[in-house]
Amino acid sequence: MKDERTLKKELEEFVPLNKQEEADKKLILKCLSKGDHIFFRENEEAHISASGWVVNQTMERVLMAYHNIYHSWAWTGGHADGEKDLLSVAMREAREETGIKTVTPVMNQIFSLEVLTVDGHEKKGLYVPSHLHLNVTYLLKGDDREEIRNKDDENSKVGWFSLKDCLEAVNEPWMKERIYKKLIEKMENLKI
Repeated sequence: MKDERTLKKELEEFVPLNKQEEADKKLILKCLSKGDHIFFRENEEAHISASGWVVNQTMERVLMAYHNIYHSWAWTGGHADGEKDLLSVAMREAREETGIKTVTPVMNQIFSLEVLTVDGHEKKGLYVPSHLHLNVTYLLKGDDREEIRNKDDENSKVGWFSLKDCLEAVNEPWMKERIYKKLIEKMENLKI
């Protein structure tokens, strides 16, 4: 089981692709140095989250969910909720949000880093104030022949998209331009 020291080491060894990842790596490490509270969503200012960029067996398609809060197609992911093995969190969230059963890491290392703004919203009848997600992304592989289903309390649709079509489906300009295009570029540069 991974602990905070292991995650800190993985973050320190992560090689940023661009200025966004450089700046976000610095902020995530700074927040991590302030203690375990960063792993819990009860920290209302910022907390750790993990996402999965789930690709199919040939890495030509990506699995996305239509997120109810953002009203856009998005990757899978969620809060750490005290868990420090973020790869495990990303894999669990991919299964929970899409219904797929087979999810494996393409690689065990961190694939991407992002500090994401989350606007205030209602969840389960309670107001959640605006905050930051200190997000760690993993490249995961799923089987696009498996049955998929939505998770009603989080998303209203789930689907596989070609890499080009996923960009066309996303209607959050910043996520499309800064995050999803970056993830596709990183996939193209992989030497697996």
